[in-house]
Amino acid sequence: MNNEAGQVYTGDSSVLRFFEQLSAIPRASGSEKAISDFVAAFARERGCTVVQDDRWNLIIRKPAASGYESAPIVIFQGHLDMVCEKNKATVHDFAKDPIRFKIDGDMIYADGTTLGADNGIAVATAMAIIDSPDMAHPELEILLTTEEETSMGGAFHLDPAPLKGRMMINFDSDREGILFVSSAGGINAFHSVPLAWQQADASTGAPHTISVQGLMGGHSGDDIIHERGNANKLLGRVLDDLRGHADFALAWVSGGAKVNAIPREADAAVYLSEAGKAAAEARIAELNRILRDEFQASDKGVTVTLQAGFDEGVGAAAAGKAFTEDVKQAVIRLLTLIPNGVLSMDKAIGNLVRTSSNLGVVSVNDTHVVMQSLARSSMRSQVDEVVRTMRTLAETAGCEFRTDQYFPGWPYRADSKLRPVFQEAYEKRFGKPIEIKAIHAGLECGVLIEKMPDLDAVSFGPNMYEIHTPDEHLSISSVERTWPFLQDVLRALKG
Repeated sequence: MNNEAGQVYTGDSSVLRFFEQLSAIPRASGSEKAISDFVAAFARERGCTVVQDDRWNLIIRKPAASGYESAPIVIFQGHLDMVCEKNKATVHDFAKDPIRFKIDGDMIYADGTTLGADNGIAVATAMAIIDSPDMAHPELEILLTTEEETSMGGAFHLDPAPLKGRMMINFDSDREGILFVSSAGGINAFHSVPLAWQQADASTGAPHTISVQGLMGGHSGDDIIHERGNANKLLGRVLDDLRGHADFALAWVSGGAKVNAIPREADAAVYLSEAGKAAAEARIAELNRILRDEFQASDKGVTVTLQAGFDEGVGAAAAGKAFTEDVKQAVIRLLTLIPNGVLSMDKAIGNLVRTSSNLGVVSVNDTHVVMQSLARSSMRSQVDEVVRTMRTLAETAGCEFRTDQYFPGWPYRADSKLRPVFQEAYEKRFGKPIEIKAIHAGLECGVLIEKMPDLDAVSFGPNMYEIHTPDEHLSISSVERTWPFLQDVLRALKG
């Protein structure tokens, strides 16, 4: 039952069979050529026309079925790339290794890595549409973009001129039975502390590693409302606490892998004397007790550890040296003070985060300690306010600060023609109303609507859980329900 890519799906869903094929093809953000070429060849072999641009975005045109020639053109949209996260102990090279499946009852997991259902399930569904010669549907423009998980760079770069459709089904949501009709915008922000080093010798102390582990993590938009622990912020809290109880030199900090994932692990390399080690052990024991109480509902596995020696990746870089005291203090202050978590709730829509920030990645390069955050809000003015706060903090800490391109939110459209079609089709198939909701996560709908202001969009998809983490999993039965429902919708869009 096992092959090179892991456990084989043996059910009847064409979508899941295509998803398994995709899982053998690496598709990290920024490295989508192979997956783009694969899907383009697949579509051409089945008589579709394909436009592939220099960022490997795809526009695949499938002609209307008989009787649908006069129906409005519909865009089906998803993205080709995936978040590449793995557990620290997992040996996996996302540049070449296939994603290995593990099937547990109704769920498909990967083996210690992200599964890539976000958004491989949209690509697999697109392939199922292309491969279905007898499906009833209007003319379809299948739009598959790149770099969604890092910058939405593919969508920003896209030339919309070839697209004639003005109704769009985005398939990048993770809750069956919910139709999303609005999403947040956001921006990446970077605090960079210029590096300065001092020599470390016997008087500085012995190398040790402080680690924060055992957190749930999750999507920094969807899961921020759960107020899960952020490993980078907790590491800052530990270091801030220790500097009041023990002398130590700081040589390295690292945590998180993707800015749109709540970090699950973070590490600091420190030098401690024997007395400093004893004090640190006492404080860490107390902090473990405190954190277990604080996070018993959201992150009951949270643990702070102190180990002798540096991790392999840190050892070569930091051996025999440490940050200067000024750099150390600036790093700790920033880790402690950078805004993080839920910052405001939307009072008009129940249980919806309006504004948040996620300190997603902390890293050290040749010249700087870099802390990358992602601020999100359904209101541009509140994103601007978070950025202002961050910039003021950078001025106070004496570090560099920059932001990258803002990705726009997706405004609610009261006169949508597409939304009622979904509502009617859902009630007819399942005997209950579909939920209409806004989402705090960023979707490409906002970027595409800026390019095509008259675009009428909705977003939905099958049940996926713990996306952007190695615990990501996908419901088989949900895929088997959403696929025929999508066909119902396309059949109903006859004009």
